[in-house]
Amino acid sequence: MTVTDELAWLGALQRVLDRSHLWRPDQLAEIVVETLARLDIDATVYLVDHEQRTLRALPVAKQDTPEPEPIDGSVPGRAFALVRSIPAADSPDAARWWVPMVNGTDRMGVLDFRLPAGADPHAPGLQQRCELFAGLVGHLVTTCVPRGDHLHLVRRTQPMSSASELLWQMLQPFTVACDELTVSAILEPSYDVGGDGYDYSFDGPTARLAIFDGVGKGLKAGLGTAVALAAIRAARRAGQDLAGQARAADAALLAEFPDARFVTAFLAELHLQTGELRYLNAGHLPPLLLRSGAAPDELTGGARMPLGLDDPRGELGRRRLQRGDRLLLYTDGITEARDGDGVQFGRDRLVEIVEHHVAAGLPSPETLRRISHAVIEHQHGLPDDDATLVLAEWSPPAVRRTVP
Repeated sequence: MTVTDELAWLGALQRVLDRSHLWRPDQLAEIVVETLARLDIDATVYLVDHEQRTLRALPVAKQDTPEPEPIDGSVPGRAFALVRSIPAADSPDAARWWVPMVNGTDRMGVLDFRLPAGADPHAPGLQQRCELFAGLVGHLVTTCVPRGDHLHLVRRTQPMSSASELLWQMLQPFTVACDELTVSAILEPSYDVGGDGYDYSFDGPTARLAIFDGVGKGLKAGLGTAVALAAIRAARRAGQDLAGQARAADAALLAEFPDARFVTAFLAELHLQTGELRYLNAGHLPPLLLRSGAAPDELTGGARMPLGLDDPRGELGRRRLQRGDRLLLYTDGITEARDGDGVQFGRDRLVEIVEHHVAAGLPSPETLRRISHAVIEHQHGLPDDDATLVLAEWSPPAVRRTVP
């Protein structure tokens, strides 16, 4: 049996899929490794940590667990960052493929395929077979996460607060894409987030986006955001428009919190064929429309009071996007982050970094990862306030960059 045997690879896919129905989270890596060993391939499954700084190996019984691989400055980190398979020769008679592992377009980690002695890493079809196998494992990681704590623990470098535990269970994956649009998000501090959140939904010709910032800090702020997010999802799924969704959040917050707890939010709908954007701003920072060759444009329409303050206004803002436009949503934890001299990170710096990375052709999720780390470096540590970004790109080329 060789690594170029197509039937052997088909059997490997079938074996992993068959075993996945009943495996425990701690068995995932072991079964993947055992299956690839039948092809004479040594393998390691790596998951990205919550801070998106390192790739952490899933342990396998009776094997030493490799040390974490840094995303910045390593070959596996480059494969993860660029969503691109990268061959890496270890010696004249051995080679390996580092293959990005995604669920749809959400980056989960990488799979390390160490090929047998004498194997040609560029043999026809080998890269595609490695990518197909890694794609299956990426999907199965996602389905396996809710079964236990094992995969959660591998991704964590420290304990998580109750507020973070609550919100992470409600939030969508960091990245989603369809043929016309890619949406990426990131949120810090990973282990102690309070009231920030985001949401999205792709249905038919319409994509819906939202960002939230709950008043206060800690669990109370997280509870307020969780209530607002749940109310908006319920209203949206019941057919309510943006104004109806906001009123549903008002009612839910007023019913649950007698202390007049409120949540700022920006809610938007984008028609994927025409580019028509409709939006409502409930006391949130105005998002930025970024268009090539033009100055950043704030979306200032559709204003109402924050969610939870029972504002009957429902007039929407409107804008017609052009292909290639980018919509950047953010919370004040990004722009108001201060360095040791009190200088804020600021909107202009944020736009400059986004434009730089987009011009460099980076995938949207990698652009946001680098921005969040730039904010942390600016203030020499984790943010004092939640810091959230959502970047939507109405651009087929941007979509293609998120796919392996």
